[in-house]
Amino acid sequence: MEVYRQLALLPQRALSALDRAESSNIEQGKEWLGNLINTVFPDDQHVAFYALYEEEELLALLPVRYVPDRGEILSLGNFYTSLYQPYLAAGLTVESLARLLEFIRDSSHTVSAMRFAPLDVDGRCYKLLMAATREAHLLSFPFFCFGNWHLPVLTDWASYFSERPSQIKNTIKRKSKEFQQAGGVLEIISGTDRLEFGIAAYQSVYSSSWKVPEPFPEFTPSLIRMLARNGWLRLGVATLNELPIAAQIWVIAHGRASIFKLAYREDFKRYSAGTLLSAKLMECAIDADQVKEVDYLIGDDPYKASWMTHRRERWGIIAYNPRSIYGAFGAAKEHLGRLIKPAIVYLRNKVRRDSNLLNSRNP
Repeated sequence: MEVYRQLALLPQRALSALDRAESSNIEQGKEWLGNLINTVFPDDQHVAFYALYEEEELLALLPVRYVPDRGEILSLGNFYTSLYQPYLAAGLTVESLARLLEFIRDSSHTVSAMRFAPLDVDGRCYKLLMAATREAHLLSFPFFCFGNWHLPVLTDWASYFSERPSQIKNTIKRKSKEFQQAGGVLEIISGTDRLEFGIAAYQSVYSSSWKVPEPFPEFTPSLIRMLARNGWLRLGVATLNELPIAAQIWVIAHGRASIFKLAYREDFKRYSAGTLLSAKLMECAIDADQVKEVDYLIGDDPYKASWMTHRRERWGIIAYNPRSIYGAFGAAKEHLGRLIKPAIVYLRNKVRRDSNLLNSRNP
């Protein structure tokens, strides 16, 4: 077992493993992780890549970050991360992964817990990590992260569009003409041409939207440039008389379209530029890029069900170290909370029902 404290220190075998992880999920590739580390954790001395070898074969590579004041090992990522899916070789066993987790736990006497999230609850990574944490004698619990809406692409754009809700279809048909007549233009930037214009347009729209300011302002511009270098960028911009009023960042890589960011200006909401932009980008992804899946990534926002057809869930694992005082306390608190939560829910619902019944009797 080995630990590497910098991405630049990874040997070629580990870099190749990141490339293989990237083919399933680009958020686990060296390009994405490099941008994350450089713009979100540039001075963090606790980022680490833990590797498990069997002779010359790399069996697992876990990118993590240690948080000293909490005593926690976290999967490397933050609120930008839609899926944690590190490299785990096909031959990796639960027992071997457990030994790696023990190595991580014992690398510091202050590790009270390990938290891996968000994970595909139906995926191999989640099942292996859950079993391995228990094999390593950690006290582990699953927790819900968020819903994930996605679309398996089974047809062309015209057929897909014909099956959308009537509200979506009517809005696009009605607003397209109005937007064009008012001087509106839709554009998709995919390379370095007009890239800086696209970044400036996105930032202008974002700063004028309802969204809170970015806590790491360099992350998204650097990400956009990285995506463009790799041919993965689809940056949609809607302008009205040359004023950007909506923007979306889509990632096209390895047969998947990921809808990463979107924003629009509230003061131009009547043009439905965001909806028009979504339709143009979706048509491009389906017909031109011929992706196999479109993924809305994070959250159960109601509008996503109008564009997607399937929903799955992302869960996490919190695994407490019983050898640590804080870990043992955290596990006890977690266990007690899960025991009493059904009773609290029952009592709350009962109070609500009794209140509704009393109100119905005393109008």
